[in-house]
Order: sequence, then C-alpha cells, then structure tokens
Amino acid sequence: MSQLPDPIRDGLARGWKVFGGPHQATPASLTCDVAIVGTGAGAGVTAELLTKAGLDVVLIEEGPLKSSSDFRQRESDAYPSLYQESAARKTADKAINILQGRCVGGSTTVNWTSSFRTPASTLKYWREHFGLAEFTEAAMAPWFAQAEERLNIAPWLTSPNENNDLLRRGAQKLGIPAASIKRNVKGCWNLGSCGMGCPTNAKQSMLVTTIPAALDKGARLLVQTRAQEFEHANGHITALSCVPAGPAGSASHATSVRIKARHYVVAGGAINSPALLKRSNIPDPHGVLGARTFLHPVVISAATFDHKVEGWSGAPQTIYTDHFLETQAIDGPIGYKLEAPPLHPVIFSSTLPGYGQQQAELLSQFPNTHTLLSLLRDGFHEQSAGGTVKLRSDGTPVLDYPLTAYVMDGARRSFLSMAEIQFAAGALAVHPVHELSTPYTSWAQARDAINALPMKPLLTRVVSAHVMGGCGMAADERHGVVRADGSHWQVENLSVHDGSLFPTSIGANPQLSIYGLVNKLATQLAQRLNGHAVALA
Repeated sequence: MSQLPDPIRDGLARGWKVFGGPHQATPASLTCDVAIVGTGAGAGVTAELLTKAGLDVVLIEEGPLKSSSDFRQRESDAYPSLYQESAARKTADKAINILQGRCVGGSTTVNWTSSFRTPASTLKYWREHFGLAEFTEAAMAPWFAQAEERLNIAPWLTSPNENNDLLRRGAQKLGIPAASIKRNVKGCWNLGSCGMGCPTNAKQSMLVTTIPAALDKGARLLVQTRAQEFEHANGHITALSCVPAGPAGSASHATSVRIKARHYVVAGGAINSPALLKRSNIPDPHGVLGARTFLHPVVISAATFDHKVEGWSGAPQTIYTDHFLETQAIDGPIGYKLEAPPLHPVIFSSTLPGYGQQQAELLSQFPNTHTLLSLLRDGFHEQSAGGTVKLRSDGTPVLDYPLTAYVMDGARRSFLSMAEIQFAAGALAVHPVHELSTPYTSWAQARDAINALPMKPLLTRVVSAHVMGGCGMAADERHGVVRADGSHWQVENLSVHDGSLFPTSIGANPQLSIYGLVNKLATQLAQRLNGHAVALA
C-alpha cells in the first residue's frame, strides 16, 4: 500500500499553502475573504464552493493533516491521532462515549461511509415545528444529487460481508424489510478499516475531494490550530484568534495567529461549534446556543454464531432496516434504525461489558461474534430534547446529555428487536451490551431477561458517532441560533455550516444530510459575497 499514490503528499509537493504543526510556520496574522473553522463535511463543501467563486479562503483545523501513507489499519495509531479525545470523548456523566473526528477531513476521514438523504419525515417535522418552509424533499433533491455525484455516493453493489448479511437474513426470516446502504467510495478495496482512515484513498472524504480542490485553488490551511475566540462588536465579527494545538489535542493559551476576514463560517462540528461561540460570548438572547444537541444514542447487541463472522473484514455497514422507525409515529415512543457496525479489537473490548475472565471469554469468541447497533431518533419528543454543550473552566467543551426514561425505553425495545433478529439469523447466544446482562441462549430467555434489566445510565452501555444540533436553524430567533440560510441571527458576518445546524437529529447517518444542506447554503453564500453562481457538481 505504501506504493499507492498519496494525493496529500503530492499536493504538499506542489506547493499547497499549509501552516502549523510540522508544516510552514503560522504567520502572526492573516487576512482573507472567508475564514472557515473546521475541515469536515460542512467545511469541505463550503471551501470548494467559495474558492470556485474566486474567494480567498483560510481553513482552520484543530487536528493534524494525515494521509493514506499514515493510515496503516491500526487502532493504536488511528484513535489518538484522528479522533477527539483519542476516541474517548464522553458526556458529562460519562454515560455516553462519543466518536468524533479531529483531523483534516473531520469525521468524514474516519466514518464508515454510510450515506442517506435526510428522511422526508424529518424534513416535514422541521417545516411544521421550526418554520423551515423551504426544506421539502423536492427542494432538497437537487442539492443532494449534486453532492452524490461529486462524492461518488451510490449503492454498494458487492455482496455484504457476513456481519451485515446476518442482519439481512435475520430480518428476512421475521418478515422485516432490510435494504442496502449507499456509500461514498470509488474503487473500494473492501478492507473494512474505514474507521482508521482509508489507506487506498477509495473513501471520498473531504480529505481527498473538496479540501484538495480548495487548496489547488489557493486556499490556505492551518492545521494543529484551534479557533479559540471571536472578537466582535456591534453585531460584527472583527477577528478570530487561534492558538496552537498539539497532535493529541492539547492547546496553548498563547495566540498564534489572528485572522481578519469579511465573513466567518463555523463548521467545527456539533459540540465544538457551539463551544467556540460560547467561548466568544456571541450574543444568545434566547438561550438557545448549545441547547438541543443530539446524538442518536446507540445501544449494541452482540451475538455468537457457530461459524466465522469476522466483522472486521469487508465493507462496514452495508445493510440496514428502518422498520422500527417507519412503524413508529415520529413524536411517539422513540424510533430506531438498525445497522451492523464493523468489529475491531480495541473498540470491541472497550465497549462490551465485564472484565477479567468474563471479558476474556467474550474476546475468545471474537471471530464468531456479530453485532447490531440501534440508532435512537432523538429530538422529536419533549422527553428527548437532547443535551446542552457547556464549557469547562479551561474553555474546552463538554456535552451534558440526560438519558431520560423515554430514551431508555427505546434502548430496551432496541435490545429486544436486535436479539430477536440475531436468534432468527441462527445465533447460538445473544449478549445485550449491558453491565448486568449475560449471554442468553434462546429468544424466550433473552426476551424475559431484557424486560427485567434496569435501563439506567452507566449500566446500559451507550455510544454515539453522530453529533448534531447546538446551533439549530429556525425561522425565528427564539427557536434557533441561525436562519434557514445558515446566517447567525445576531451577528451579520457569521454563518454556521455543519451538523450543528440540525434542529433535531436526522434519524439516519448524517453525513449526506450535511453535504446536501451545506451545498445549498454555501452556494447561496458565494452568491451573496461575490455574486458568482457556482455548483458542486
């Protein structure tokens, strides 16, 4: 793999303007047309479109610039260098572990490529509850189509790996519909290590698509640089102060660069984007900043089979079922989406319950282990209002996310659904990922045991890789941080272009929702700033 082309190293050799960390020294001050905080899904799309429009763009990324030459399919390398808090970011009470990218390309560099358009039911809810009248399926379809063309988002035509096919077979036996997931890949080698960075550049992440396109058009990129604080007066941002950040995320308090721009785009991801605005004391007259931050809380069910599953091998997450979303009223008991995640030893061992001999026994069955996850659709009911981003004393963010009885009822129903599917697929034993569970050897035994488990935080293992909200859109400033076009309600030259825009969770893996929405917003922003009509594809 070391002989494969490396577009990042090639770009650096061509003279890309990259500063910070091991690259060129960061200037003390910079001026530009637009400063973009972040390099993930929203930032990458915005950078490509604005540079196409002839605007001078500076991108600020807290994490390092890594490339396919650095991606060696090793968890020990990937988690400390590519994820927020070494893939161990947690909510305030430690009850939810959050996986978020922290590198050039953001979470698009390390996600599992699952791509869904925003569900029609979600868009309808936004129109009815947040006044976002223009967000219809028909209106959004062209923006999604452009993003899908640009990023090669298409159905996965190769047969699913055994981990995913067990979901398909179990659901089919129960009469539950299951379908294939679209993926943003080109020439995929089917290695299964998407979460550690793609070593073949097949994943069409921002790292290999929009960010290189912007750099080729003259954009400047600051890496290992944290956007610390906006300076502002009279409803206008006057400068952005940034500080150096170490490879693992530690930051200095000494300002390294001060950036003056005509316009500023915050796209650091939910949690970090609201935190930057909070650190900067950006006006928040209605107390909505950082509130309604959503996670799609995830619970997991493991199962043992009489044959090799090898969930680490082959494309991850290629089969799903929305049966438990589509049969549930959107504002009724919480609905959930089922998918089959990849299995790798560190994530496996750090997520499953137990320790010592119990964990050793689970690990000994690793090749024969299958897992399902349930994404709980939060944000559509008063008892799942999400969490709130707060600041620690040092200015770093933490998410306070209460796991209410309403949410935990969804966790119990998820465990039941997943166990039934796994037994229908032929599982010898099913082990819900809960501290008080044990492996159950029949559906009847599992059903009774799951119904008796106490669904409480910390006992029920909850994880998330989908962080949304905190800078939500709304048609009036009482209910949102930004307008429907992404511009801030109180600050005239500030926009938000990432998943923190969503007023609820999506109810599906969010990357394509970000691509489509930000394609629309950034195209409009380019027109406002420079009068140029541009298109992503």
